[in-house]
Amino acid sequence: MFESSVFWLRVAVVLYALGLGHTTVTVLRRTPLPFAPAFWAFAVGTVLHMVSVVEMWFALGHLPADNFLQSSSLCGFLLALTFLFTYWRYRFDSLGVFLFPLVFLMSLVGAMELPVASWSNQSVRGAWLLVHVLLVLLGYAALVVMAMGSVFYLIQEQHLKSKKPPVLFARLPPLGTLDNLINRSMGLGFVLLTLATIAGSMWAFIESGTRWIGEAKVAISLLTWALVLLMVFLRTAAGWRGRKAALLSLAVIGCSAITWAAHVGLRPLLAR
Repeated sequence: MFESSVFWLRVAVVLYALGLGHTTVTVLRRTPLPFAPAFWAFAVGTVLHMVSVVEMWFALGHLPADNFLQSSSLCGFLLALTFLFTYWRYRFDSLGVFLFPLVFLMSLVGAMELPVASWSNQSVRGAWLLVHVLLVLLGYAALVVMAMGSVFYLIQEQHLKSKKPPVLFARLPPLGTLDNLINRSMGLGFVLLTLATIAGSMWAFIESGTRWIGEAKVAISLLTWALVLLMVFLRTAAGWRGRKAALLSLAVIGCSAITWAAHVGLRPLLAR
């Protein structure tokens, strides 16, 4: 029954991935996709997730929250239920921009309860890690562009408020153009870092099981990703624009810098 529980959870993760895909497209394009397919895939995934939790409960004889993996799965299930209730009661589909990726990642971590076979090919192992690193670098590059746009936005805003001719940066783009640059680079950075987080988690799971979960640098990475997700939600669903969004963007790039500093240990892995 324990193995069956993990199986149903992994099927639920596949269905949750459709919700993640909906969020990805939403933040990359201006016209929203139809919400119904992602919603129903998410709803079916929640049902299968409930089956997994119940089977795990019977297998253990108590609430499945013995470790981080089980707690992550349980929290993801409760968040999924929260979204379904909120959508049924208030039709707040924009909340999916925040909860779809969060539920997917928490359920993905929970689905790592059972080990899988190690790498059968070292070339695949190295290529997978390289893809992860490239996604991280591209994601950070997009966030740097976002941060630069935020700085120029704040400078241009200050010039307009002071009504004095600028001494420096006299030919900055209009505020609307800078805000659009921030929004586009933010969306691209979020998508790249989400893919990098998924690829890195799966690589580490195959490489070392679940030992990586307790590492401080992993916690910092997940915190940074969550902050980026919050920023995406506030801009996309809550309508944050202007000065508040620019300041939040700078906070995100600061947290990203801390995360990068914590992961300098990737270089020895690449050198193997």
